[in-house]
Amino acid sequence: MNLESPKVSLGKSPQEVFNFLSDVKNFEQLMPDNISKFEVLGEDKFLFALKGMPEIVLKKKESNAPNKIVLGAAGGKLDFSLTGDIQETGDNQSDVKLTFEGDFNPMMAMMIKGPISKFIETLVTNMSKAV
Repeated sequence: MNLESPKVSLGKSPQEVFNFLSDVKNFEQLMPDNISKFEVLGEDKFLFALKGMPEIVLKKKESNAPNKIVLGAAGGKLDFSLTGDIQETGDNQSDVKLTFEGDFNPMMAMMIKGPISKFIETLVTNMSKAV
């Protein structure tokens, strides 16, 4: 399953956006309103839970400054990644898009497609306020 967020334009350089996303504690500012738990577990790992959903641990898996950062599931039953692509569009301007990739059975994919789409859309929307 592959889901993409809408692209959001930010009045920051790609390096500033990359630095913000590289610090996992900043993800708390990007979370939707229905977050029930957020906990930093280390320099490159955090746990979060949305109301009615299981806890998810994300870990920084790859970073390619200043254009790409990849977070992935750290254990648990679901294997997926969340990739942030950062493109320079001008002086102190960049576009950011999040891509969610996961390998799920068709039933699971059907159940989580809507909530995950809304979740990544909220993350990029909140970036314009937080970064």
